Amino acid sequence: MTLRQTLATLPRDTRDTLFLLVVIAWVMAPQVAHLPAWASLMAGPVLLWRGWLAWRGRPLPGRWAVAGLLVVAVVGTLFTHQTILGRDAGVTLIVMLLALKTLELRARRDAMVVFFLGFFTMLSNFFFSQSLPTAVAMLVALLGLLTALVNAHMPVGRPPLVHAFRLAGTMALLGAPIMAALFLLFPRMAPLWGMPSDTMAGRSGLSGVMKVGNIAELALDDSVALRVRFDTPGGAPPPQSDLYFRGPVFATFDGSEWHPLSYRAGNRALERPNSPAQLRVQGPALRYEVTLEPHKRPWLLVLDAARDKPGVAGMGTFMTDDLQWLTSRPITDVTRYQATSYPQFRHGPDTATPALRAYTELPAGFNPRTLALAQELRSDPRIAPNPARDPDLDATPALVNAALARLRTGGYRYTLEPGVYGQHTADEFWFDRKEGFCEHIASAFVVLMRAMEIPARIVTGYQGGERNAVDGYWTVRQSDAHAWAEVWMAGRGWVRVDPTSAVAPGRTGAFERLQSPRGALATAMGTVMSPGLVQNLRAMWEAVNNGWNQWVLNYTQSRQLNLLKALGFESPSWQDLVTALGALVGLAALCGAGWTLWERSQHDPWLRLLARARQRLAQSGLTLPDTLPPRAMAHRVQAQFGDAAQGVADWLLRLEQWRYAAQPENAAHQLGALRREFRTLSWPAATARR
Repeated sequence: MTLRQTLATLPRDTRDTLFLLVVIAWVMAPQVAHLPAWASLMAGPVLLWRGWLAWRGRPLPGRWAVAGLLVVAVVGTLFTHQTILGRDAGVTLIVMLLALKTLELRARRDAMVVFFLGFFTMLSNFFFSQSLPTAVAMLVALLGLLTALVNAHMPVGRPPLVHAFRLAGTMALLGAPIMAALFLLFPRMAPLWGMPSDTMAGRSGLSGVMKVGNIAELALDDSVALRVRFDTPGGAPPPQSDLYFRGPVFATFDGSEWHPLSYRAGNRALERPNSPAQLRVQGPALRYEVTLEPHKRPWLLVLDAARDKPGVAGMGTFMTDDLQWLTSRPITDVTRYQATSYPQFRHGPDTATPALRAYTELPAGFNPRTLALAQELRSDPRIAPNPARDPDLDATPALVNAALARLRTGGYRYTLEPGVYGQHTADEFWFDRKEGFCEHIASAFVVLMRAMEIPARIVTGYQGGERNAVDGYWTVRQSDAHAWAEVWMAGRGWVRVDPTSAVAPGRTGAFERLQSPRGALATAMGTVMSPGLVQNLRAMWEAVNNGWNQWVLNYTQSRQLNLLKALGFESPSWQDLVTALGALVGLAALCGAGWTLWERSQHDPWLRLLARARQRLAQSGLTLPDTLPPRAMAHRVQAQFGDAAQGVADWLLRLEQWRYAAQPENAAHQLGALRREFRTLSWPAATARR
């Protein structure tokens, strides 16, 4: 006997229980990545046990056994989260309650509780992810739960699950317009609107501390960091050499790690500066829109250099004195903002100040060979002329060019696998390994600059991007994470110097990227499908995912108000949103009432016409039971009223003949004729008696 035949022979209660358990397992599956290990190891066996009991027809466990498992679940939640309140603890507990409640499916009331917990658990998946795959998975879960709910309200017989599924799908489709209206017009008032995102366990795109080797690990990640749409004809970006998205800036070096200048012992947080950034822009502005993926840090990625505050809804933003834009709280959701940058800019003091000394400091006891190299370069008259002869001559540009020339001609190599560096990272790069990723190169370059008493610092962020031909957005990936240097020069301020371009010009110029290793699945797909097809499928998926981010996750109050403007509102507000929503709901109610009336007209018009005849005879004084057929009604009419109601009796006989005779093609026309004749019949008066 096949599995399908076996399932067909199962009792209805067993079939329905197994189906409900499968739906519950589907709802719980996405939570496994967020639940404690013990919760998943407990919930899974409980569902399997409940399925085995239903399959074998065994009795359910007693209340004491379920109570014992509940105590274990509560104690485990308290031990793991130190509380039963909050998002993580609450989700853990609700999942365990749903699993344990399946052991008490004895009555319809228990099933209703399971449905309620199932819908709540389904919604809790969005606490952790609002991505398109999650939404699709939860839509399937919604249809499954609705199917089980509809099936539970069919107590008679053995209705097929397909029938319940069709009805559940119809209900979902009928509710979709109302759902869409609520999504579009329900006022979004922060902080009440949106999903809680208090977790800090996610992986960030960049780090608040740069240790040699950190960005090299990020380069292996091909996930999306941000998407950009340029507000220029055709969405064309600036030249490749200007695509620098600015992130954390590091100026303090302890020999192994780089920290922001505001770093203090025991505190790695960025502090709001007291001095404003000395930014001077020139040339045309570049306007664009950024969709930033959550990175759990308070950084806004903008192109160098953004003078004006980016437009981020519901967040305060400010610029540090090193041109980094920060928000008032970490970016824990997909965030969209508009920004304006000026590729041609200058910032920082034009003349030397005491504050610049912090950018020349180096820890003692590190990189002695690099210090010796710096002394050699400074003392070389071919590179740095004697300042005693020309005190107005700034040797910084010549020294920077000498370091870049050494990188270009010294056999240095750009690689993803530089190996593990030791204590003297700059020495190993300049003299031993001569290979590294952008952070190795930038770190060694800045150490050399500081050793020559030249103020320098490291800037991290993203460089480059690729245009998606499907939707026109420029995609910047984690593999585009980059580190470059800034050097202070008299009369010019801070100047960007990318030493990586001296080692590998293709990294920032011709847009040649190092490829991350391909996994087994990608390798297998490459043997089946052409690389071009794989690339096109990837572009289509990313375009669809970007559309989800733009139109669903980033549907903010400002976009709601823009929708009202498009509908004719001059100065829309949230009160207008409520008005529009109320009008739309009222219109939907009227449409629903009209549809109900129309549906009633489709329910057996013959019976409704017979009921109207019975009602009209009751007004004439002849009350007939509802179960009486038209022929019997005609006999009662003749007996009651005689020849005065002969026309009514004949009409009733023709009505019965239409019902039970073979229906011709013009049956609807004949019924319409009987309906019209009904309105012209001469009904006997209530006083007429034989």
